[in-house]
Amino acid sequence: MKYDDMPVGLGMALAQNPEAVSRFASMNEYEKQELINAAHAVSSKEEMRRLVNNIAAE
Repeated sequence: MKYDDMPVGLGMALAQNPEAVSRFASMNEYEKQELINAAHAVSSKEEMRRLVNNIAAE
């Protein structure tokens, strides 16, 4: 996986949620790419925060 494809907002939102970082780290490459793809479709900071919070809640 090329992490330079990760949207900056996703990285920033992950940095603010340690549980989400842990979950992201345990994802396989396909799951990580799916999350990155979903993050590319996000249009606001709040929406990105919800996406990341959903990762932590799983």
